[in-house]
Amino acid sequence: MHQLTLAEIARGLADKKFSSEELTKTLLARIAQLDPQLNSFITLTEDLALEQAKAADARRANGETGALLGAPIAHKDLFCTQGVRTSCGSKMLDNFKAPYDATVVAKLAAAGAVSLGKTNMDEFAMGSANESSYYGAVKNPWNLEHVPGGSSGGSAAAVAARLLPAATGTDTGGSIRQPAALTNLTGLKPTYGRVSRWGMIAYASSLDQGGPLARTAEDCAILLQGMAGFDPQDSTSIDEPVPDFSANLNGSLKGLRIGVPSEFFSEGLDPRIAELVHNSIKELEKLGAVIKTISLPNMQHAIPAYYVIAPAEASSNLSRFDGVRFGHRCEDPKDLTDLYKRSRAEGFGPEVQRRILVGAYALSAGYYDAYYLQAQKIRRLIKNDFMAAFNEVDIILGPTTPNPAWKIGAKNSDPVSAYLEDVYTITANLAGLPGLSMPAGFVDGLPVGVQLLAPYFQEGRLLNVAHQYQLNTDWHTRSPAGF
Repeated sequence: MHQLTLAEIARGLADKKFSSEELTKTLLARIAQLDPQLNSFITLTEDLALEQAKAADARRANGETGALLGAPIAHKDLFCTQGVRTSCGSKMLDNFKAPYDATVVAKLAAAGAVSLGKTNMDEFAMGSANESSYYGAVKNPWNLEHVPGGSSGGSAAAVAARLLPAATGTDTGGSIRQPAALTNLTGLKPTYGRVSRWGMIAYASSLDQGGPLARTAEDCAILLQGMAGFDPQDSTSIDEPVPDFSANLNGSLKGLRIGVPSEFFSEGLDPRIAELVHNSIKELEKLGAVIKTISLPNMQHAIPAYYVIAPAEASSNLSRFDGVRFGHRCEDPKDLTDLYKRSRAEGFGPEVQRRILVGAYALSAGYYDAYYLQAQKIRRLIKNDFMAAFNEVDIILGPTTPNPAWKIGAKNSDPVSAYLEDVYTITANLAGLPGLSMPAGFVDGLPVGVQLLAPYFQEGRLLNVAHQYQLNTDWHTRSPAGF
């Protein structure tokens, strides 16, 4: 049963080939057996999962249907889950049990999804490798010596190792798409505002967006259907109708205009990945797509702009973790200043501290105009580049990452080299656009992804292209040895 996709699970449950309780017990046993190799979970919620599975079976017995009813998933450990530890991968929140459910958690629970637990992640979602977690690095199931990508690396590793069919993630600068690429999954970052951020512990509020990680575009459509929708509790949520994301999966690609930015093929891209990207372009051409070379001239400024804006917002968001109300508190503080200093120094890891310091510097009185304001201007130029490009093409295609997964620890002494791994993904967050990564081949036995970008609220178009591509290729069906 562990090899079944979400869509296959929905059909199996509907045809009574197995029950949600049987499936849940099978996957929980598989997690207990295999996850010690991967470290993909922070918290397992066995009792809750079995309770939800039994409830889902009862709902089906009463005639209720639904693609997610009884389907097992897991949540990245920054979605607040009532009564369950929600740690954000940090010592700061190691003792925090959320008093409420995030909107995403509540919506998926209402749809009947069964939550098996909370997945490991880079601390406060800050990282591209899932190495900064207080609970230790997550291993890539394709090679246990390599990273799975981050910050949603726990979700990605768990799904790639067939511990469960799908999981939630969040994407601030590529943190769904990049781990999807490095673990041979399909990962979708929706349009900013499409999925509620209420109850999702913030890293950078103008960039964060929740989305699905699964093996296929079809499964991503199913999970996104349960996650998306307007939320009056979230001021950044968009009151936009939610279409049926599965409705147009089988639409023809004939005449689809695909733009390929020349800037995506610079010297920083591994030539073997470039070749796989070109192979995927040829495959889409066979399906009737029309390819056009385009330009995104301000892309070169994306990384410096992102690494001013994101740390600036992080320094503001994380100021609430001060040892006073909740989270880690140092022992025997001498006074209030000592409480603040030691609680934060002990509770936050090195990468989080680094980004808080960068952000506080960029927002300081003498440097706000020189750094933060300039970065916001660049952000607007990047958005304008995309708007101009989408006047000429329907979607944009390129590599998801410049390199395959690297060895654990290889970039620890040079954080900037890890930041550069986000070069192709962060532009979608700066512009608020939807983006998808899909499996496109292997380099040295490690998976490689191709990224698709679309205009606002065109997630259905991305899913359609990815689904058609997956009907004609088999990269997404391959699983890591031993799992």
